[in-house]
Amino acid sequence: MSEGRITRGAGPGKWSDLSRRVASTLVLLGIGVMLAVAQGIWLRLAMAVISAITFWELAAMTGWKNPARHVTLFGRSRPIALAAIAGVSQALALTEFHPLAWLALLLPILLGLPGAKAQDRITYALFGTAILLVAYELVVFREAFGLNFVLWLMGVIIISDTFGYFFGRMLGGPKFWPSLSPKKTWSGTVAGWIGACLLGAALWMAGQGDASLIWVSPLVCFAGQMGDIAESWLKRRAGVKDSSNLIPGHGGFMDRFDAVTGAVLATMVIGIVTSLPVVN
Repeated sequence: MSEGRITRGAGPGKWSDLSRRVASTLVLLGIGVMLAVAQGIWLRLAMAVISAITFWELAAMTGWKNPARHVTLFGRSRPIALAAIAGVSQALALTEFHPLAWLALLLPILLGLPGAKAQDRITYALFGTAILLVAYELVVFREAFGLNFVLWLMGVIIISDTFGYFFGRMLGGPKFWPSLSPKKTWSGTVAGWIGACLLGAALWMAGQGDASLIWVSPLVCFAGQMGDIAESWLKRRAGVKDSSNLIPGHGGFMDRFDAVTGAVLATMVIGIVTSLPVVN
């Protein structure tokens, strides 16, 4: 795990983290390709593995990495054990879409709570629930609404990140949330909303969706940005620069999936409140 303390403005120049942005985009494109190719059992296994890896990172950032706590549940290997439980639970929940299948997702949350730091137990429960729900819902979206729906979702995140990065660096201006994300500006944040809106409008005019995409896309974009902010908050709370070092030079899986988490959760809420956008 990456134990380094967070530093501000690491690297020379305002484009110093461009490689990280490119890595994030490639990861998102990889998800899209995976969802396009993998279906059925392979898609479920992929989501179970992603759940396990991100759960391992979460466990380490919420107190499980402290050697002083090795005498209780699972000993020193607890993050790995919790990751395995999360992966198996996700696989079981995805075996059949049944209301009771959701109960399997509670196992890693309930088993992990006693071992997390007291001040991090709520954080562990909330982020853990988000991880498991998002992996579950990506499969639901793919199989219930089709590939185009998932590609629209990934497209919103990629365009938001791309517009936000380049326009934010070029235009600069006031910071969006300097205490958590020193480089994120209001100009970049708003540019992301505009990019998502343009994507929704383009899909609608091309006959690939209905007009609701014009306002739904920016909402999903904003939720993705909040997912990024939430993960930045978690890393600062844990005192680490990256969620892990699994992707050399680019951090961990949570660093690459933070926006996806926010966007998927928002899409779930929109689906509950109103009908989901129609993407042909």
